[in-house]
Amino acid sequence: MGSPFAAHWTLDPRVDFLNHGSFGACPRPVLEAQSELRARMERQPLQFLARDLEGMLDDARGALARFVGADPDDLAFVPNATTGVNTVIRSLELQPGDELVATDHSYNACLNTLRWHEKRGVKVAIAKVPWPIAGPWQVVDAVLGAVTDRTRLALIDHVTSPTGLVFPVQEIVRRLDQRGIDTLVDGAHAPGMLPLNVRETGAAWYTGNCHKWLCAPKGAAFLHVRRDRQQELRPLVISHGANSARPDRPRFRLEFDWGGTDDPTPFLCVPHALRFLGGLLPGGWPELMERNRALAARGRRLLCEALRIEAPAPEQMLGSLASVPLPDFAGAMPPARGVPWHPLQKALLEKHGIEVPVAPFPAPPKQLIRISAQIYNSEDQFKRLAAALQVELELA
Repeated sequence: MGSPFAAHWTLDPRVDFLNHGSFGACPRPVLEAQSELRARMERQPLQFLARDLEGMLDDARGALARFVGADPDDLAFVPNATTGVNTVIRSLELQPGDELVATDHSYNACLNTLRWHEKRGVKVAIAKVPWPIAGPWQVVDAVLGAVTDRTRLALIDHVTSPTGLVFPVQEIVRRLDQRGIDTLVDGAHAPGMLPLNVRETGAAWYTGNCHKWLCAPKGAAFLHVRRDRQQELRPLVISHGANSARPDRPRFRLEFDWGGTDDPTPFLCVPHALRFLGGLLPGGWPELMERNRALAARGRRLLCEALRIEAPAPEQMLGSLASVPLPDFAGAMPPARGVPWHPLQKALLEKHGIEVPVAPFPAPPKQLIRISAQIYNSEDQFKRLAAALQVELELA
């Protein structure tokens, strides 16, 4: 059984869903709010999209800005963090010989975005961050060790997708800034998982998802752009804002707020998600984030005990994701994404009713399992996963 809060979600009660981190899950009241907004849009599309939307986006952006520690005028809504990363990377004017830096814990889609510049003679350098890891200083050392006098930008995860580690982004940004290097923070998992103040990170760009730990509908994310970097940034879709004659709004706002006809309701539902999740516990969002972090840590301890291994990272580097190394994979390793599934992930779902990702990392035959802890999860679900792993890996 999940927690009593599971009734607020439409998740299949027959499945222990321990993979909130991949795509999130939107609670019923927020989905209902989205349905109402969509109905309003379809009743009078012109009124909604051409007359009302601008003010509604301003309100939604204001609520989000208060939550993530930003000025609303420095935020742009984007569909997902991958789009945020692409927006920045595709706007860079680089020369042959310039270098971009990321880590080997970076999200594959975002690494591919960096590699788009390789055809222009740009080098992508990968900082090797240890896994297992002893502490945050190893991340700082790895990143600084990968930069050179040709480095133009570093792409740094706030919370890594494969390993669920919380990186010390503020320290990394500060150290890179001392060397004249800009940082793009991929904060896909951070909003709603960690206390966040994007202004204080100091990064030139910060992108984060709202559909993951904020539990907004899918298609809601943001890009924070430091004021001194807004003039040079263009959206991926060039639309009416590029030559708008309006003097009442900055070019950054005009370009990013309208890219063409689309469904804006995921953005407009962000305030609904913030209110709903923030009202589930007496302590609001701080209590929710700490509750999820503590549950992820307990879940990881159960898995480590079942696998008879030491924790691969200090607890201070955990949010509400946690990964644990598995025994080496025997045979041909399936792809990290797409079909065929990893056979262990398939067995856990089909035989035990547990949805949890298993993936190669850092490279085959090495592999890991990653758990997520959201308020609809319970410790009993992680106990069942630990028992199922012992059966499937023949460790019982």
